[in-house]
Amino acid sequence: MPITLNENLPAYRILSNEGVMVMSPGRAETQDIRPLRIGLLNLMPKKIQTENQFARLIGATPLQIDFQLIRMSDHESRNTAADHMASFYRPFREVEATGEKFDGLIITGAPIEHLPFDQVTYWQELTRVFAWTRTHVHSTFGVCWGGMAMAWHFHGLEKHMLERKAFGCFRHRNLDLASPYLRGFSDDVLVPVSRWTEIRQSDVDRCDGLTTLLASDEVGPCLLEDRERRSLYIFNHLEYDNETLKEEYDRDVATGKAINIPRNYYPDDDPSRRPMNRWRSHAHLLYGNWINEIYQTTYYDMSRIGEG
Repeated sequence: MPITLNENLPAYRILSNEGVMVMSPGRAETQDIRPLRIGLLNLMPKKIQTENQFARLIGATPLQIDFQLIRMSDHESRNTAADHMASFYRPFREVEATGEKFDGLIITGAPIEHLPFDQVTYWQELTRVFAWTRTHVHSTFGVCWGGMAMAWHFHGLEKHMLERKAFGCFRHRNLDLASPYLRGFSDDVLVPVSRWTEIRQSDVDRCDGLTTLLASDEVGPCLLEDRERRSLYIFNHLEYDNETLKEEYDRDVATGKAINIPRNYYPDDDPSRRPMNRWRSHAHLLYGNWINEIYQTTYYDMSRIGEG
């Protein structure tokens, strides 16, 4: 089954050309089926790139997905055209006011790791988002900074600054073969990492209700499950495209920033060679498993989401 996207959204054409099944809202309305309603609260500067990455993954499942784009109400994007934001995004304030509910919500990362959480300009509204998910969202997926922010808000889990950026593709261990979210995963998983902060396993161990599903000996915990809240927190980037790390590396080199070559990414660590994607299959597995768990456990009557 396809993902439902506005025909004018760039992802509609891009994913269609890739062979991903996409459907216009008008066509979706003619089908006698309830799609899963998945929201993307997009905090990344490059909105279109991020939309494509997540739409590609959740649109690959056998279920019909109604994909909704959400932004912070008063935060203006400086990297995405205003007409794109006005055409395809709704401010959270509007979503909150309507009382509508979602089967799933993805909260992305943001390039603000150096700031304490409560110094982020939209932090107060983001805490309203977190509270709203408890009553209006069946399952929430926090990604990178978004996952760290959720873990800190709900559990007081600290993030720690790194002396050097964790940057590249790192091996991770599958710590829970029986987890429905890791169904089909190998014992050893390669995951793209790009961050200046870390979460420490010793801190996770002191938090009741958090379970580490994926972790690396080099860069620490990667994927946590918060079972009570039906939430996942991932601190790395399985959603990244082939060349996302390359774009980040080239940008930093061009601006004169001190940056190490992303590890285990380029063949023979040679930036002149084309990087290879060795994480795509696990990215599809993880997000497909998340969508499947939502489908298995959410209410057919969406008004009941948030009960209990």
